[in-house]
Amino acid sequence: MDHNGSFSAGTADNASSDPDALAGVTVIVCSSCRDETGSDAQQRAGALLAEDARCAASGEKIRIRTVECLGNCKRRLSAALLRDGCWSYVFGDLNTTSGADLVAGAKLFATSTDGLIPWRGRPESLKRGLVARIPPLDMLKD
Repeated sequence: MDHNGSFSAGTADNASSDPDALAGVTVIVCSSCRDETGSDAQQRAGALLAEDARCAASGEKIRIRTVECLGNCKRRLSAALLRDGCWSYVFGDLNTTSGADLVAGAKLFATSTDGLIPWRGRPESLKRGLVARIPPLDMLKD
């Protein structure tokens, strides 16, 4: 832990001025998440969120990927932000139009010099929807 009681990302000097920094961030959306009704009668809400994120990321170098299940079903629509050598984040309680928030979070993540998504400037849905922050493997101790 650092002097503020937080865990360091364990990375040093990730260049925030790198124009290709966004290429290092991946947004993973749970495509099997259902809407609040739990209905399968229409396209799954997770697939709609993935499409919204792809639209929001149009023209950016952010990878938007889907996975069949993130196992966060009690928090409904879920997504994760990953960056090599940095903490990974899982978010829940999103909605089908949270794609722009995920892209905004990915941009903050990409330009972070300490490998963490800064709290300040983070979209509200990514503040209240935080489920977990997972350390990179090289930070783990016995």
